[in-house]
Amino acid sequence: MTLSKLSLRNARRQARDYLVYFVTVVMAAALLYSFNGLVFSKEVRQLSEGMDTLPFVIVLASIVVVCIFGWLVSYATSFMLSRRSRELGTYILIGLTNRQVARLFFLENLAVGSAALALGLMLGGLFYQILRAILFAMFSLSYHFSLTLSLPAAGLTLLYFTLIYLHALWKSRKRIRKMKIYNLIYFERQNEGVVIRDGKLRRWMFSVSILLGIAGTTLLMAGELMIGIIGAGCLLAALFGFFLSFASGVPAFFEKRPARKYQGQTLLVFRTLASKLATMGIVMAVISIIFTATLLTEGSGMVFNGIFRGRAAENACFDLYFGIEGEDQDPSSYLEYISGNIPVEQSVLYQVYLCETSQVRDYVSSRTLYYYYNYDQDPVLRWSDYAALRSIAGYPAAEMEPGRYLIHCMAYLEEPLQDYDQPITLGDITLTPGNVYTEHLSQSLGVGNGRGYILVVPDEAVAGQPVHHLSYAAKTLQPVSARQYDALTDIATMEYDKHGTPSGYGFVSTKANETVQVAVQTALLVFPMSYLALALSMTAATILTIQQLSETDRYRRQFILLRKLGMTRQEMERALGGQFALYYAMPAVPPVLIAVPFIFHTARLPEPGVMEGMSSPVVIVALSLVLFFLIYTIYILLAYTSLKHSVLPE
Repeated sequence: MTLSKLSLRNARRQARDYLVYFVTVVMAAALLYSFNGLVFSKEVRQLSEGMDTLPFVIVLASIVVVCIFGWLVSYATSFMLSRRSRELGTYILIGLTNRQVARLFFLENLAVGSAALALGLMLGGLFYQILRAILFAMFSLSYHFSLTLSLPAAGLTLLYFTLIYLHALWKSRKRIRKMKIYNLIYFERQNEGVVIRDGKLRRWMFSVSILLGIAGTTLLMAGELMIGIIGAGCLLAALFGFFLSFASGVPAFFEKRPARKYQGQTLLVFRTLASKLATMGIVMAVISIIFTATLLTEGSGMVFNGIFRGRAAENACFDLYFGIEGEDQDPSSYLEYISGNIPVEQSVLYQVYLCETSQVRDYVSSRTLYYYYNYDQDPVLRWSDYAALRSIAGYPAAEMEPGRYLIHCMAYLEEPLQDYDQPITLGDITLTPGNVYTEHLSQSLGVGNGRGYILVVPDEAVAGQPVHHLSYAAKTLQPVSARQYDALTDIATMEYDKHGTPSGYGFVSTKANETVQVAVQTALLVFPMSYLALALSMTAATILTIQQLSETDRYRRQFILLRKLGMTRQEMERALGGQFALYYAMPAVPPVLIAVPFIFHTARLPEPGVMEGMSSPVVIVALSLVLFFLIYTIYILLAYTSLKHSVLPE
């Protein structure tokens, strides 16, 4: 058999034995190609001027992803070399030179990488279409499926894979060519050394690592760069200290509690786990760090997405809106441009008034976090203007009872305002509270319909009340274009220069512009963060899985012996399940304990009213965990199903 044929045979066997690794490499190629497709897509860049920076952002993210997958390939290649060292040493014994064996190992891994790249490019074309469809949906554009191969994207993906595999295989080839037959044959028996052998020192380090983890998580949420960096350093030290010392903690625990040692499969499960951690503590620590980075990246991406969408939802309730603040509230320049350039179906020009008191603001401020920027008194809106605004926004009609006033507020203020029962007095008219409405109504602006809330009163009640600002809202026959939006903002700038109002003379908002801005911000920030999170989780889960599946022969011998000693198959399944659960839970629990408070804290930082509904802190934390464990569980089930079938005796 020639060297090439032997390489191909071994490559097929390697892909079969390390199927999880092979599938992950295929997914890596698919991810790289799909995001590279965005880099070279003129169609995507033409969606908005803001998308011009997308290629740069994607390339930066891809460099990080290449490093992540490069580490995976390098680790897996070295791991496979250690597991096949006896086989490779045997080749030398039968007459092959070290150079030929190194070439054999190089060719078979290159064949596996090439096959993974080819499959990844085909799958990546589908992934790219999914990303393209998501982008088109975010920009409210129609999408048409067209599966084509982008040669520049494929070329860049090939370059990335070449760098990844050549680096990993060059290291292995260099190692094989320098190793002696004895070292190569017994290389499989080498494990990661126990770094800390003294039991007292390990137990002390375990306690210190817990304290460092708590301190690091707290510092990470401080909000200052240097303190956050110190917190990150504490977390790194905590994770390494935890996994390097954990193996000594298990025997110490059971030494003090001998009665628990022999309950069920406890001794078998924990002894196996402790012995494994004792020889791969550093690897477990690195994987735990990767999982922490995965959850933090994934959760932060969701927080940013919630901020973008929450702010835009409040400002995009009208097709076109502008507000003018200042003593000279002259909308003629805006109205003239709109009349000549933007077809309008329905519109209203109105004023926002002020009460003589701030009783509602003071009530809300005493019961929840509330920012009353730009409003010293409670804002007021005429009933007729409010009814027109609801019609323009497409909301159902509201009801106004005689002698009452309505409250329209953002959702986060609904609960305290539902209980508000104090009357208000405007001139000689006294009104009692009525219904509370919470639809989006441009209430996060200084020149919007109040800051978080507004009081809706009968038209005659506003007579003689001071005017805060003038506003205009319209429902257009077609979306306001970017050119039209820019023209209106230019008018606002010119009016500001003319009047010199310190707080800004005018503000313009359009639904189309808000939609585009959310899409651009999501593409530039959330997409790359999701890309990184997926790459990180796949890499760490793959390394854990190939480590576990490599123990198939040892597990098989162990369970055959246990069967001879009288253990039933049901007991063996419970023992294997317990080992699996603890093995996969160990590197995942510390990241969850670190990431959950950080994500929850970060999601509470934006101004009130933004992170609501599906973007609320609790929901974001839950979704982050669900997405993380969804991917993780797939790898766990694949490994457990394979190992259970292979190692448990019939």
